Amino acid sequence: MLTANDRYIARKIAIPLIATLVIAAMLLVLDQMLRLFDFVAAEGGPVGVVFRMLANLLPEYFSVAIPLALMLGILLAFRGLATSSELDVMRAVGFSYRRLLRVPYFYAFGLVAVNLTIVGYLQPYAEYYYEQLQFDLRSGALGASIKVGQFNKLGDDITLRVEQSRDNGTDLSGIFVDVGTKKGEHFTATAQSGQFLSTADPNLLLLRLRNGTAIQQSPNFEGTRVLTFRMQDLPIDLPAMKQFRLRGGVEDQENTFFELLRVANDPSYSKETRDAAFANFNFRAVELAVMLLIPLLALSLAVPPKRSSSALGVVISVVLIVTYHKVNEFGEGVAALGRVSPFVSLWLPFFAFAALIIWMYYVLAYVPGGQPIGAIEKRFEKFGKWLRRRFKFGHRDKKHEAVA
Repeated sequence: MLTANDRYIARKIAIPLIATLVIAAMLLVLDQMLRLFDFVAAEGGPVGVVFRMLANLLPEYFSVAIPLALMLGILLAFRGLATSSELDVMRAVGFSYRRLLRVPYFYAFGLVAVNLTIVGYLQPYAEYYYEQLQFDLRSGALGASIKVGQFNKLGDDITLRVEQSRDNGTDLSGIFVDVGTKKGEHFTATAQSGQFLSTADPNLLLLRLRNGTAIQQSPNFEGTRVLTFRMQDLPIDLPAMKQFRLRGGVEDQENTFFELLRVANDPSYSKETRDAAFANFNFRAVELAVMLLIPLLALSLAVPPKRSSSALGVVISVVLIVTYHKVNEFGEGVAALGRVSPFVSLWLPFFAFAALIIWMYYVLAYVPGGQPIGAIEKRFEKFGKWLRRRFKFGHRDKKHEAVA
């Protein structure tokens, strides 16, 4: 059962955790939104597909943001308790650091389960659907819009140009269309207005032209025919769309946990593919395992030395998490090339990082007066004083002031 003290700590952790998670996800989404708008506009696709693509990027972003949010949530909560002396009161009434870690580990185990679902199952499918949307945009399977003021190729034999488009493309004006067939026939027309109509055949569209002039050439008759019309229907065969590839296989990011193991142990795949799948499996596993060490690291960096309000622990925590993530990415890349085992490139750094975290926690919890970041803060304080002495911008020498 959670005590009133546990519920208090849980509320203190929840606010920065949720805020960090939302802000990080929003920043990552905004970073991609403009690029996706440019890409979709260049391919002539509907605007709504941008938000579908962003939705498929969210699992990847959350998988990165969740460990950072867990770290900052616990660290900022306990830092607030430490700087307000509430932590000293809790320690004085008998709460050990191990007891105080109960609530942070509730968060940690819950978020590990969430992240396991994301990186193990949701992210592979989202990665596949994102690539499929890109393929559909490039192939026109999403109903790419007609680019106004440009010559558009519809299949191999039809060229279309539209001066203006209104009512979401249902009302076209200033139309030029040129149609050629393999039989040597040629049809060129200009029309004042027109619109696309669907037919019973999903592979056939009807372009209805109004108030125009047409020129027709054919081997079946001599010369060129010129005619005017009030309404002319022009059938347009939609080009056959290429089918997107199946999910997974050699694409490691699109395989779930169990699929990665299946690929890694399937002799029908090449050695390079098996090595890459096994490296990616271990990369995901080690990223989840380190989340179980985050409460220890956050608590060790949250408690500043006495009479200090420095936020150096927050900076160090972000640097450590980001650096360790990059080390894992490098380790995965090396293991995927088959140069070294994932147990060396991924799990060896994990155990070294775990040893550092456990040592920091031991110093804080069991060494009297121990401060894991105390020595670092002293070095930074001395460095700051040296910088202030070395660079006294805007200050004149007192002797010069006296002479003046």
